[in-house]
Amino acid sequence: MLLRRLQEYAARAQPAAHVEEAGGWWLRHSPGDAWWVSAVLPHDREDRVEAAEKFCADRGVPARFQITPGVCADDLDARLADRGYARSQEMSLQIASTADVIRQAHADAGAVTTRPDDGWLAAWHEVTTRDTDAERELLSRVEAPSAYAYAEVDDEVVAVGRVVAENGWAGVFGMATLPHARGQGAARSVLAALASWAAARESNHMYLQMEKANKAAFRLYERSGFREVCTYHYRVRE
Repeated sequence: MLLRRLQEYAARAQPAAHVEEAGGWWLRHSPGDAWWVSAVLPHDREDRVEAAEKFCADRGVPARFQITPGVCADDLDARLADRGYARSQEMSLQIASTADVIRQAHADAGAVTTRPDDGWLAAWHEVTTRDTDAERELLSRVEAPSAYAYAEVDDEVVAVGRVVAENGWAGVFGMATLPHARGQGAARSVLAALASWAAARESNHMYLQMEKANKAAFRLYERSGFREVCTYHYRVRE
């Protein structure tokens, strides 16, 4: 199933430090990384909620489940709600033809490197405020072919993003633009660079995950050729 494959490609592109598989469920723990890296992926129809809760409790963290309709058991969302899990983080999974992203970029492609340098990480950190050492460690765990793109204005890195290729699909991650450079085409330059890199490696399709509430990003991706294939959300009990 496409949705399941894309969510699992994304999980491998943002690899947790510790992963256990229980049937089709991915139990993940990654201290120091963004919260979504540690979310449980409940990707079969079996009831493994208690096993997931124990995995998280043993590590002293709250359980958080990624709920993708059509991928999880149909009644899992309701069962988690009954167990006291609150619904949070409404998300959008989007796809595009790589050729369409290149064609609709309307911007010169930014620069591409094979690893994140200090300038890339500094811009990413300024926007996300997350720990750069933890991010370096996460990125070192990515096994699939990857690239890092950035756009500069007056020798300043103002926008960044990264891409990970797997089985003809290229996932877009880490998109960040400095506040003073937004609305000036920098993010489009980064997308154009990532798409060009993907096309050169025969990744003819692209995907990304984004928060539904981020209207500016939604418009950017829509103008760049992406379309929503599903929405998903999380269930968490603090």
